[in-house]
Amino acid sequence: MQVVGQALTSTEQSSAPTTIPRPAHSISRANISRNALKVLYRLNKSGFQGYLVGGGVRDLLLGREPKDFDVVTDARPEQVKALFRNCRLIGRRFRLAHVHFGAEVIEVATFRAPHGGDEDGATVDGRIVRDNVYGSFREDAARRDFTVNSLYYDIRDFSLVDTSGGLADLKAGVLRVIGDPETRFREDPVRMLRAVRFAAKLGFRLHPDTEASIPRLAHLLDEIPPARLFDELLKLFHGGCAAQTFELLRHHGLFGRLFTATEECLAEEVEGFPRMLIVKAMGNTDARIVAGKPVTPAFLFAALLWEPVRRRAASYRQAGESEASALDLAGEEVMAEQVQRVSIPRRFGTVSKEIWSMQPRLAQITGKRPLRLLAHPRFRAAYDFLLLRAEAGEDHQDLQPLCDWWTAFQEADEAQRPGMLTPPARRRRRRPRRPG
Repeated sequence: MQVVGQALTSTEQSSAPTTIPRPAHSISRANISRNALKVLYRLNKSGFQGYLVGGGVRDLLLGREPKDFDVVTDARPEQVKALFRNCRLIGRRFRLAHVHFGAEVIEVATFRAPHGGDEDGATVDGRIVRDNVYGSFREDAARRDFTVNSLYYDIRDFSLVDTSGGLADLKAGVLRVIGDPETRFREDPVRMLRAVRFAAKLGFRLHPDTEASIPRLAHLLDEIPPARLFDELLKLFHGGCAAQTFELLRHHGLFGRLFTATEECLAEEVEGFPRMLIVKAMGNTDARIVAGKPVTPAFLFAALLWEPVRRRAASYRQAGESEASALDLAGEEVMAEQVQRVSIPRRFGTVSKEIWSMQPRLAQITGKRPLRLLAHPRFRAAYDFLLLRAEAGEDHQDLQPLCDWWTAFQEADEAQRPGMLTPPARRRRRRPRRPG
């Protein structure tokens, strides 16, 4: 069913798009996915408009290899599906067409238009809840998030269409919200996280108007479903620039809305020194991604929640619990509280708690305990976490000798390992009391 958006504002009507002909820009079809070109050509030959837009265009102009290619068109999702047998329609809040070419998926969206407001049911208190409001090319350009993501590549003549000054911002290294930042962030508070993610990824600075709105509106993230925040978190920290992203999230007052207990711990320094474990974890994550090594959300959450777990465990130890029991109880509680804010699937949360519970076990290197621990399926993750704690200088503990022992123990062959084990201390038997 066709849904018509409201008319463009006077500002949007007066800002005419600028067309940059093929000789004046650097995008070449040779650098565009062949499958994306197939989609664009078929849409065009079928009488529809078809443009490459968003991050793919932005990255091509920056000389980067795009992660994916997105297409926009005036064709409705059902019309796109009729053109491609390999197409699947997804989403309710935001209806999209996914055209599958083996492992590659080309996402095709219909031009969207601005909303009429709360009265049409598309927004509630300014936040978008229904986004299938179809419109024109001009309307679609006006409702995009950032100027650098509002550059369109036209397959008909290979020109570039700049609708909001995005090319100038791209050259200046500025990330700017299209329209009024407060209005756009209220429409979708996750845009604040996207602003930080793009600023970190591109090395751009936020435009002053965009930057000023974020701390003031950070509380709006409380309205976002925890499951959606989990998805955004993976984009934030598994994109290869986690360290910079983490610093920007804290700087703009966003991290505390996602990890309240962790932010409270980070605000307290240890003898004048900041807590460095999360910073080190983010740096290691970036290095693994650059090296093409796998990363897991379980390790990420283990690092992000370790400080509140340690704090809670200390309270349990003071109440008489053993170190292992205190960590288990603290881990369960902290995880249960965190999933109310950011959803953590059980398959990841369980591994995070195992990583925590194995830390005191790694300190027990007498008897045959190390052999049993080495065979544990989570040993490697727990060992890497121990290395991270040592690197961060946790509470000025000297964990390095323990790390060195475990490193040598792993590198030794099976014949050498028994000789590295220290016999457990023998318990003195008490003599039976003589009957009086």
